[in-house]
Amino acid sequence: MTMMTDEAIPTEAEDGVWPARRRKVLDWLVNDTRQQRFVDNILIGMCERLVDAGVPVARASFHFQANHPQWRGARLLWRTGMDEADVDFYGYEVEKTQAFLMSPLKVIHDGADELRKNLEEPVIDPGSESSLYAELRAEGLTEYVALPLDHTLDKRHVVTFSTARKGGFAEPHISFLRDLLPVLALITEIRVKNILARTLLRTYVGPHASEAILAGATTRGSGATMNAAIMICDLRDFTTLSSLWPRDYVIDLLNGYFDAISGPIEEHGGEILKFMGDGLLAVFPLSVPTACGDLLSAIKAGRAAMAALNEKSAEKGHPHLGYGVGVHLGEVMYGNIGSQKRLDFTVIGPAVNLASRLETLTKEVKRPVLMSKAFVEKAGCASEVDGLGVFTLKGIETPVDVFALKIG
Repeated sequence: MTMMTDEAIPTEAEDGVWPARRRKVLDWLVNDTRQQRFVDNILIGMCERLVDAGVPVARASFHFQANHPQWRGARLLWRTGMDEADVDFYGYEVEKTQAFLMSPLKVIHDGADELRKNLEEPVIDPGSESSLYAELRAEGLTEYVALPLDHTLDKRHVVTFSTARKGGFAEPHISFLRDLLPVLALITEIRVKNILARTLLRTYVGPHASEAILAGATTRGSGATMNAAIMICDLRDFTTLSSLWPRDYVIDLLNGYFDAISGPIEEHGGEILKFMGDGLLAVFPLSVPTACGDLLSAIKAGRAAMAALNEKSAEKGHPHLGYGVGVHLGEVMYGNIGSQKRLDFTVIGPAVNLASRLETLTKEVKRPVLMSKAFVEKAGCASEVDGLGVFTLKGIETPVDVFALKIG
């Protein structure tokens, strides 16, 4: 189909071309995106089809708000000639910035049904308008349009379109874009909810467990047996600290402690399965040849981070934070355990129990990191530990050879 020139853009009353072209794009959105998981690919496909249909889009973006512990939302951006969209995340603090308060996005979030900006008009006072417009003018764009994507339960997101056409978008172009909104809102909501489900699962149960759950491991008892190096960590004297210090300080203290310990675990390939009050349980699957070395590296990095945290705390007159870590390896059951209506995706088994007993033993022997002989041999770290002897641990039938990670 031949694209119409700027000089001869018929109205819908004069020509049936626009309805036919709009229907073609809508049909693609409804029928041909069913197998498309990623909304950024839908953005690219839609923009390419809009250009083919005669709508002179040169730049477009999706702006989605998200329920993520770190990110407030994401922007997906397409420009002419791009095969992949740029994806940028922004934090919660962005909503307090002057750039956001003056942005067209805020206008839409505040309830406007549409915002159009003529970028060819002379700028009288640059300080009175969004800095985005200067960026768009520098790209040679002539008009910017922001429209709402209204999802269920009053969740409002934004789609924007810009053009480099002299005179901006014509009214048939704008009508075309407006008519896409109901379908576009529907198909983006489905993908955004999928992303949010994955994000929330990863946030609360970790990446591997989340993938297993999304793949269908949702019935009680479902799971698998795996071999893993196991790490259990616990904060010392937390009950006393929580009774002596204000609630907000205790929460900040816990977050700082978990950041120091958890960051290195995740950076070295471990998976934190759960936080238990002031403790955590993490595994490093032995299917990864370097798992034991990775766990050891995570402990060392966590120790350095805790030292830095305690140094800052001391400067503020806050108490020193101690912790204990128990490490073992072995076969564990990895899956869903719990009641009929409330499940927990975790690991259980004798190996987990032994790691827990080693963590408890750290209080008695006054060494922060204790390891089993099985782990030390597998990790090949005999030169980095002190042998403490054989201990009889509660609930463990066979006495255990215990080693402590050297300090320093």
